[in-house]
Amino acid sequence: MPSLLSNLKSAREYLTPTLKSSAFLTRGVLTPEEFVKAGDELVYKCPTWTWEGGDPSKRKAHLPPDKQFLMTRNVPCTERVSSLENVVAVSHSEGAADGDDDDGDWLVSQVLSAEEKKKHDEKELEDEFDILDDEGEVVAEKKLAAMTLGGDDAAGDEAGKESNTKSDADVAAATDDADDDDEYADMDDFEDDDIMEDEAAVTSPAVAADATTSTNDDILKVRTYDLSISYDKYYQTPRIWLMGYADDGSSRPLTGDEMMQDVISDYAHRTVTIENHPHVHGPHASIHPCQHGAVMKTIVRNLTKDQAEGEESGPTVEVYLFIFLKFVSSMIPTISYDFTMDVSASTKK
Repeated sequence: MPSLLSNLKSAREYLTPTLKSSAFLTRGVLTPEEFVKAGDELVYKCPTWTWEGGDPSKRKAHLPPDKQFLMTRNVPCTERVSSLENVVAVSHSEGAADGDDDDGDWLVSQVLSAEEKKKHDEKELEDEFDILDDEGEVVAEKKLAAMTLGGDDAAGDEAGKESNTKSDADVAAATDDADDDDEYADMDDFEDDDIMEDEAAVTSPAVAADATTSTNDDILKVRTYDLSISYDKYYQTPRIWLMGYADDGSSRPLTGDEMMQDVISDYAHRTVTIENHPHVHGPHASIHPCQHGAVMKTIVRNLTKDQAEGEESGPTVEVYLFIFLKFVSSMIPTISYDFTMDVSASTKK
């Protein structure tokens, strides 16, 4: 069934006329020439991305032979999305506060990273408990105690001097006795024992095994992904494809269900599905492009409005893929691919 569906979609795309005139600002879509131009900018700004030709038998006539799709390899994915979804903070725009609703099929979320969550928890802990000094006392209370007990300290100075004098004499006597004992200590006995213990530690298989285990535990094992961006002629937008690999060092391709573990649950098996890649062999996870044009149109319009108010020129087609990758990251937040530019992508209607 997936193969039949892919064939039907390929036929539909083949029969669709190629977009000739630019509709970047009006509809949020690209011509093949604009896709190549945006891809060149991405490759220039982010060297981890490269152009690929793919399978010659699957090349599209509306794209250059050596620029069929974009690829970045070995992208780390350090944790599963399920470990973050309990700290998801949905970013509500001003329009949502006024009662305006975003497109129901697209929810741009902000997921707290592990470092951000740690800082958040530490801040909550500081707010809940008093800060203690090195002596384990609350700082404010200690200062108060010093103020109230100052008079008592003055009254006890005389008695303290006599006690300190006696204590100093006892310490000096004990130190002299220890020095006498050290003069007669035979260090050879201790040295021989230490050598035997050191040799046993070096030759012990258990110690060597523990050291190896400790070294292996320090290595962070992560999943990796190959991400690619193709041009969908039917929807006239870029399309993201993902192929994941296991974190056990075997380079085993992940199954469809395993790759869905790295997709926000609202999109898994709905917006993100498993389909055949248009340029290389094998099934990939893909983000369906049916809403890409509408979302990009909204984002570009808002960027144009904000920059117009600041008397700056609006976004150009060269930054299209940077904006595109920015909003795609809300669906796959734990896959740390590079899109360099800091883009504020608002989906407010």
